[in-house]
Amino acid sequence: MTTTLDTEPKSSADTGRRGSHALRWWVLAVLGIAQLMVVLDATIVNIALPAAQADLGFGDGDRQWVITGYALAFGSLLLLGGRLSDLFGRRNTFIVGLIGFAVASAVGGAATSFEMLVAARVGQGVFGALLAPAALSLLTVTFTEPKERAKAFGIFGAVAGTGGAIGLLLGGVLTEWASWRWAMYVNLIFAAVALVGAVLLLAKHVATSRPKLDWTGTVAVTVALFAIVYGFSHAESNGWSDPATLAFLIGGAVLLAAFVWIETKVAHPLLPLRIVADRTRGAAYLTVFIMGIGMFAIFLFLTYYMQLTLAYTPIVTGLAFLPMVAGMVVSSTTAPSLLLPKVGPKVVISGGFLVAAVGMLWLTQIGLDSGYVTHILPALVLLGLGLGGAMSVAFQGSTAGVQHEDAGVASAMVNTSQQVGGSIGTALLSTIAASAMTDYVSSHQPGPLTMAQAAIESYTTSFWWATATFVLGAIVIGVLMPNTVPAPAEGEPVLAH
Repeated sequence: MTTTLDTEPKSSADTGRRGSHALRWWVLAVLGIAQLMVVLDATIVNIALPAAQADLGFGDGDRQWVITGYALAFGSLLLLGGRLSDLFGRRNTFIVGLIGFAVASAVGGAATSFEMLVAARVGQGVFGALLAPAALSLLTVTFTEPKERAKAFGIFGAVAGTGGAIGLLLGGVLTEWASWRWAMYVNLIFAAVALVGAVLLLAKHVATSRPKLDWTGTVAVTVALFAIVYGFSHAESNGWSDPATLAFLIGGAVLLAAFVWIETKVAHPLLPLRIVADRTRGAAYLTVFIMGIGMFAIFLFLTYYMQLTLAYTPIVTGLAFLPMVAGMVVSSTTAPSLLLPKVGPKVVISGGFLVAAVGMLWLTQIGLDSGYVTHILPALVLLGLGLGGAMSVAFQGSTAGVQHEDAGVASAMVNTSQQVGGSIGTALLSTIAASAMTDYVSSHQPGPLTMAQAAIESYTTSFWWATATFVLGAIVIGVLMPNTVPAPAEGEPVLAH
């Protein structure tokens, strides 16, 4: 196959030509596979972690670093990865990210020690930070016609939203039927398929000018995001009053403020402030941030509940999440094309948050012997329908009207918002859940029943807070988001022969 899709800037003479319909949808398939690989890796290892711990012999205190190592590298380097895709070509960055992610996954699967496994997870985070922004920015400049754009972002949003749930199912299947190592090795299959597609479909980048990078801003925001993500992770295990927690959180906030100041002064900013100053894009990033906080409660505490209280196996737990996946797919693929043109993004996103809030509220009613059909299934369907629609529209709004040369860093802001939101959600909701459990135990007679009920109390408390988060999100987006359909990004994909 010699025909390739060019997603790099072209002369004005070329901008009238469009890539063939079939090729554009093949590109979407490639980008979706890559996005799925990155997203599911945030949860697939959670299920495999106990088996890896038993095999490699590391302690409970070290276990969090298998998760945190990935989050730190991924979260802190996303903006740099997005800007590199703008400067050196999205195809180049996408392919490097794919190869690096695959190599890191292979090292993790072959790990013979705890240190080797953590190093591999950090490597996955580094190359994921290249891969994720490149994938979304390629999507942004490939689909510019309104109808196709709505459908493409809907499908991509469904992949991004359901990846966590699919990771739980896949992790359970691989761990139970094969080995925890396959939770890492499976990425090689995803990466190989996406790599072949990228080489065949995406045209090579031809540099027209020497790239320039804002090194001062890069260092400031990388260290700031690292400190913030680490600070919230540290708070989960060591508490909010711990000196290290406070030092990292305060230091990260100061550096983030310094980064904003730097971006107003440099000639070639890493993150041009015009990207986040736009109300549509800014509200879209805030949507993904709030969703990251609230969705954490679904995957973590509901997984605990189903496995520890209801005694579901990892595979059954993963299957139990499939109705949520189905709800996300339905709403993600219909909201951008059917609802968005009629009622606008403000209504779709705020409405989605409210539907999700009802689903989360439903989960606050769980007990020691709750049935799946009555207490879990309806909640998951509502959560899927609400969050899927909101996420797909937010993804489309996040790159609305951006200039071609800014598409990568605008896309990176989506992933950064989600990652930081997830880190905050992890720390906040885990702390709240632990406090609720301690309060319940201290006010009741000790015994097995008390401990079991205390666990339920911790789950439902986190669900109440997540409900409030979604309601607050609906209000904030209702105020901030302009109710106009997001304009497509600048930049037209063309066929290179």
